Amino acid sequence: MESQRNISVFILLGLSHDQNTQIFCFVLFLFSYVALLVGNLLILISIRCSPLYNQPMYYFLIHLSLIDICYTSTVTPKLIADLLVERKTISYSNCMLQVFTMHFFGGTEIFILTAMAFDRYAAICKPLHYVIIMNRTRCNLLVLAAWVGGAVHSIPLFSTAISLPFCGPNEIDHYFCDIFPLLKVACTDTYITGVLVIAFSGMVALVTFVVLFVSYGIILFTLRNHSTKGRHKALSTCWSHITVVVLFFGPVIFIYLRPPTTFPEDKVSALFYTIIAPMFNPLIYTLRNTEMKNAMRKVWCQTLLSKDAHN
Repeated sequence: MESQRNISVFILLGLSHDQNTQIFCFVLFLFSYVALLVGNLLILISIRCSPLYNQPMYYFLIHLSLIDICYTSTVTPKLIADLLVERKTISYSNCMLQVFTMHFFGGTEIFILTAMAFDRYAAICKPLHYVIIMNRTRCNLLVLAAWVGGAVHSIPLFSTAISLPFCGPNEIDHYFCDIFPLLKVACTDTYITGVLVIAFSGMVALVTFVVLFVSYGIILFTLRNHSTKGRHKALSTCWSHITVVVLFFGPVIFIYLRPPTTFPEDKVSALFYTIIAPMFNPLIYTLRNTEMKNAMRKVWCQTLLSKDAHN
């Protein structure tokens, strides 16, 4: 713990040193963050104010939108602000907090996506028992399990980060604090620690991805026996889920399921699961979903009409 106190501030090297690139990234990520906030808030309010809230799929979608807002907000505002300054710094305590919140919300998102896959499996493969299987009590338990799972996932990684001794270089070659970049600047042999991080974090992502892949395989296989109309409706929601899963899990597996080292490409990969995937989630779940579009139209049209009547 004494050696940790030698470092009170870390310097983030960010995405690029080129001024024009930083300005471009500032505009792009500011737009992306605003779009993410607006899109997810629209989903949250539209579902909460419509009968869709009583359906398990949309109940889980509310939690996914909430997690996306929290998850991205742990990194993106800091990234956007840093693009305007030459020296990008983060205090030791904020760095450790970022490690915890990133993995907490990221882990929770993984388990929420798993709960959504289970919901689609029950709806398509067990339609006669769907209402019993996915009752509100079970939905609440699945959501609670997702949040607890996120905590269980993040606490060991946070404990690993906070126990690392930092006594020399304090430059982190990333745009946020993550476990592998921190291992690189720790003044101790971190190979075993890196392997344990892979075993815990990388394997969680891989096993969850395989479970999701198999479950969607079973769902798509079962759809052969459905009518054309039923198949089309089910496929529209399934492909939305699959797109979100691939966008999120692909970069996560690339970064966390390999020997404990860092590459320049990691920053680009991290952008996918910290900003790009959460930004596209509202579009993916609304553009391909007729029920969601109708609910949004109804809720916001009624809001505008009531405002006009007031005036």
